[in-house]
Amino acid sequence: MIRRLVSALILVWVIGFVFFVGLLPRPAAGDRRTDGIIVLTGGPNRIERGLTLMREGKAKRMLVSGVNMEVARRDFLKMFQPPRALFDCCIDLGHEAVDTRSNAAESADWIEKHHYRSIRLVTTDWHMRRARFELREALPEHVTIVTDAVHSEPDLKVLLTEYHKYLLRRVAALAGY
Repeated sequence: MIRRLVSALILVWVIGFVFFVGLLPRPAAGDRRTDGIIVLTGGPNRIERGLTLMREGKAKRMLVSGVNMEVARRDFLKMFQPPRALFDCCIDLGHEAVDTRSNAAESADWIEKHHYRSIRLVTTDWHMRRARFELREALPEHVTIVTDAVHSEPDLKVLLTEYHKYLLRRVAALAGY
């Protein structure tokens, strides 16, 4: 009986991992506009994707969540070279977040402050499921989340680590944490 239960759990885990890897989120398609864009730091091409979307007029404002405390606005401007007028009016740097869960909290505060009803979440494809889950947990139901994943070529270690983090976070949420 115990062997069957363990075998069933392993099978469920393997099937879940296959789906996790095989169905990685993709960039958002179409010309959909949202009130805001949230870019989570921590991976290549995320900020560049957010800036491209802003230049295309896909949102009114953008939050870059999880910016290192030592990175000032002038440093960001130097590194990513967004148009100065766009940067001055419409890009906020969030320095409070240190992980995905605090990214969600920082983002939820920003969304509430601006009274947004729709946002576009930009992060790496392998990170999107957990990031979206955390953000959905932190936001009121009426806020729409459009996912816009940045394509990557993650190795097996990254995928396994993220799959386990995602599973653990889902279990913790079920337990009320």
